[in-house]
Amino acid sequence: MARQVTGVDVGTRTASFLKGFYKGNTFHATGFHVSEGSGDSCESTWDATELEFKPLAARVGITGREMNLRYTRVPRVPDWQLRRLMRFEVEEVGGSSGAAVASDFNLLPDLPEVEGEDVVLLAMAREDLLETHAEGLEDLGGVLDSFAPASLGLYNAWLRYGVIEEDSVLIANIGHENVDVVICRGPDLVFARNLTGGSKLFDESLAAQFGVSPRKAEDLKKRLVNLTPGARQPDSNHEKASLAAMAPAGQLLSLLQSTVLFSKGQLKIPNLKVDRVLLCGGGAALEGLCPYISQGMGVKVELFDPFRVVDTSGLSSEESDLLEEYQLESVVALGLATMASDPEAYSIELLPESVRKRRDFMGGTLFLIAAVALAVAYLGWSAVDLSGKKGTLETTAASLSSKLQRATRTERQTSELYTKSEELNTYAEDLKRVLGSGEQIARGLDALHASLPAEFWLTSLESREGEDAELGVTRDNQQPILRVEGRAREGTSSMAVLYEQFLANLKSRLPAAKIKAAPSVRGTQFALDLTLFSDSPSTTEGEDS
Repeated sequence: MARQVTGVDVGTRTASFLKGFYKGNTFHATGFHVSEGSGDSCESTWDATELEFKPLAARVGITGREMNLRYTRVPRVPDWQLRRLMRFEVEEVGGSSGAAVASDFNLLPDLPEVEGEDVVLLAMAREDLLETHAEGLEDLGGVLDSFAPASLGLYNAWLRYGVIEEDSVLIANIGHENVDVVICRGPDLVFARNLTGGSKLFDESLAAQFGVSPRKAEDLKKRLVNLTPGARQPDSNHEKASLAAMAPAGQLLSLLQSTVLFSKGQLKIPNLKVDRVLLCGGGAALEGLCPYISQGMGVKVELFDPFRVVDTSGLSSEESDLLEEYQLESVVALGLATMASDPEAYSIELLPESVRKRRDFMGGTLFLIAAVALAVAYLGWSAVDLSGKKGTLETTAASLSSKLQRATRTERQTSELYTKSEELNTYAEDLKRVLGSGEQIARGLDALHASLPAEFWLTSLESREGEDAELGVTRDNQQPILRVEGRAREGTSSMAVLYEQFLANLKSRLPAAKIKAAPSVRGTQFALDLTLFSDSPSTTEGEDS
């Protein structure tokens, strides 16, 4: 089994702990817990947490005002020089704030709009914030792996468990006091940011409107608010609560819109456009929020559920029920756990200075001492052992040389067979098209002969290979199309009825065909196109006109 890790997302209202491991392109959950805090601080949420499992190798998410994500465009330089540049950047920020700052950075995937430069994502967090979380984790018997921006946990949840297409997507995790946002183009991260202003805005507005406590306002929000544009409110309380929620909903909408504009300015990508929006976090469950945001941003908005592809068979029935209830709140924890378990994950790792020094000693100084002792012992043993291996190696070298010659010969023959296979495949495709065209002509003539009224006759029949969107034949998959033209005897009565009957009979004899025809005879002439190779369901174009 892979190493067990724990993704931890602690806020002022809830704390999510997801334990498991990443293997086989999915996450296997083995433990889950959610705690609810008072909403006052992260410390109170840690204090209210009681776990039945130890959060080992914990990757803890960081967000809020004391977390800063910055973007810097730098020339493409060696790693040591890039580290020095980022150290200068951090020292400048830390010196201006007067507080100890932990930092780490990673390069964004190559952006086609940025030529000859790298875009660096630099994360900085106040050490006292990290120490607060580290103490809370230690009180639970946990072991810290590292801290990471919650927005990158959100990105990894999207990258591993979302439906990735080629469009640009904005994913937002709406917490109680903060909103974590990432913008992705296909699988690539373009922008990550943490914002101040979450579902607490709704609680404060409802508390002021109804004169109740924030906790009572949160209950009213869940029961009464419906932000769906144009929704009918069942009574005055629903209407009053929904109207009170409109102002914070507008603030949230402005935050998302400003994030898109800010990313364009930060990265200098003026043509960046979001094609759809995904919401998660506890605040995303507010009724009507998705259609409200969709109307404001003019794109499709829906909830993000990555747990559809997560293996939860290792959870108890109680944990499974709890995870189903708190899926939206646990997306970031899932992404953080994936970061800690998957070595290929896009990651930034923040550590307090005390933890970093301890790890540097354990992984550096102590390792060097042990390495020297082992090296001395090894050299003594190696001097004796190598002399005995020399003859064996010479024999092995001769055998490998012979195998290399055989492998080279086999590789050359394989390459020749592959080239020949490609030629035969192209030839087979050409034969397939010719055969399909002939079959279509034969079946088409047979159906036309049986369907054509006595007053109608054909004047032209042409088969061509091409594309036609109305027939469901695309440019990337061109197919044979049969073009049929004809005339009707002048003076024929009920010509339109005969023509419609002709099309109906032709369709019944070729049920698999896609037919494009005019809705009626034009003068005494008619024409239609048909194909038996359409990718779309077979209907006669023009019949519903």
